Amino acid sequence: MSRYGVFLLSLLWAVLAHAEPSLTASVDRSRLEAGESLELTLESQDVTEFGKPDLRALEGDFDVRSTRQLNSLHSLDGETRASTRWIITLLPRRSGSLRIPALQLGQSYSQPIDLQVLQADASRQDNAQVFIEATLDAPDVYVQAQAVLTLRIYHSVALYDDSSLSPLQLDNAKVEPLGESRTYEKEINGVRHGVIETRYAVYAQQSGTLAIPSLTFTATAAASNEEAQPTSGARTGRQVQVSSLPLRLNVRAIPPGWPADKPWLPARGLSLEERWSPDPGSQQVQIGDSLTRNVTLRAEGLSSTQLPPLPATEAPGLRRYPDQPLLRNEVSERGMTATREEREALVPTHSGALALPALEVTWWNTREDHLEHSSLPARAITVLDNPALTAETPVGDNRSASNPSWPWQLATMVFALTTLLGFTLWWRARSQPAVLRTAQAGPSPRTLLDDLKRACLANDPQATRQALDAWARQQPETLAEMAARFVPLSDALDGLNGALYSESGQHWQGEDLWRAIGTIPPAEHVLLPTTDTGSLPPLYPK
Repeated sequence: MSRYGVFLLSLLWAVLAHAEPSLTASVDRSRLEAGESLELTLESQDVTEFGKPDLRALEGDFDVRSTRQLNSLHSLDGETRASTRWIITLLPRRSGSLRIPALQLGQSYSQPIDLQVLQADASRQDNAQVFIEATLDAPDVYVQAQAVLTLRIYHSVALYDDSSLSPLQLDNAKVEPLGESRTYEKEINGVRHGVIETRYAVYAQQSGTLAIPSLTFTATAAASNEEAQPTSGARTGRQVQVSSLPLRLNVRAIPPGWPADKPWLPARGLSLEERWSPDPGSQQVQIGDSLTRNVTLRAEGLSSTQLPPLPATEAPGLRRYPDQPLLRNEVSERGMTATREEREALVPTHSGALALPALEVTWWNTREDHLEHSSLPARAITVLDNPALTAETPVGDNRSASNPSWPWQLATMVFALTTLLGFTLWWRARSQPAVLRTAQAGPSPRTLLDDLKRACLANDPQATRQALDAWARQQPETLAEMAARFVPLSDALDGLNGALYSESGQHWQGEDLWRAIGTIPPAEHVLLPTTDTGSLPPLYPK
């Protein structure tokens, strides 16, 4: 076989291997204590595979307690897909760092997963059938920083579904639940216990000592076979009530090295990211183009309400139209992770080099206990002239600065043309009637103004922009010139552009723009410089 044939076969094999459905693996938690069970989930979307995953690789470090299979159908982009999941309950055989190895299903393999199995706490009420414990992830935290409170209810007897836990209420602290309660099993002194685990993120608002009160768990424990009474389907059991020990959290004040002009931001980790659409670094940017900038602030150990607004993108020759920020919270093994995403439309109004300043956020690293700065670098954007907007180029354009005598040349040329035109019209007027009827081409100014009024009062930014351009083409001035001398019109045009370039267009109100159009003052007549050639003769001499 030729080298070309071998290459094609290799390429085909690589494509088929890449298209082979993968076997994905996930666990409900990656940190647990010795004796606790966890759930491993394997998922496959290969509808041609009817076998089961090979679990023999788990036998070295884990006991496989149970396995259940779930088949499901879901739609994605209009396409229905089938998937199969296997939920496997595992009990680690030892403590320390363990790894769930890659598992095989047909020709697919799952990715390995690392676990941390901690030594069991020997100070529990091991002889009690139901008991509760409360722990904090750290003995002290900074004010407004996250502390994770974990409550675990252990029971070696079956419980009915009428259980309840008293609410966590703290003075001078904000409490955020970290997801739903989860259940698993733990073996203590050879006795298997069910575990109900609930976690909270606690943010103390004052320095000092925060007292966390005891919480009470109430449930009905099912009676054993010896205790059960032969009643007609009635529930048999006994009421149990257990309480956790109170805890004390030391809350540290803001460190002296923190800058007083910055909002206090204690986090385990913080990152800044930005995305552009389109990317100004890969394509040309012209005056009037809309650039969308997304800046995402992500902080580990904070809630989204604690994240401050990001500095606005301010630069000469740039108009900014921001959207409402998007706030999200994600729950992980370490607690809460907050995200703040800010989206803005940026429209350049001048050609040349546009310098965007660097964006910086100051925060306190609670993991390493020191001040840090996260930033996005400054960016330079080259803005080109837009031929479609040449008529609206400001008087202060760079080309005018390089040729300061051009106004006088233009005035002389205009004067000569108007003189020649005046004499021509005067000569023709001698042989024409005083009133000459002419056919009007295109819509009348009144029709265009009515179209503009209807679009404005209908609060339709797209239709208003089209009607405004059509009306402006029949005016003696450009929109830029009218807006430059009439502030209400300039403000109304900014509102229209904001509606066109951002997602808030559906809330735009066109009444202000229509009011500004109707109150534009007439332009002052400017006399061009003339020579001593005398004034023009009257258009219609008597």
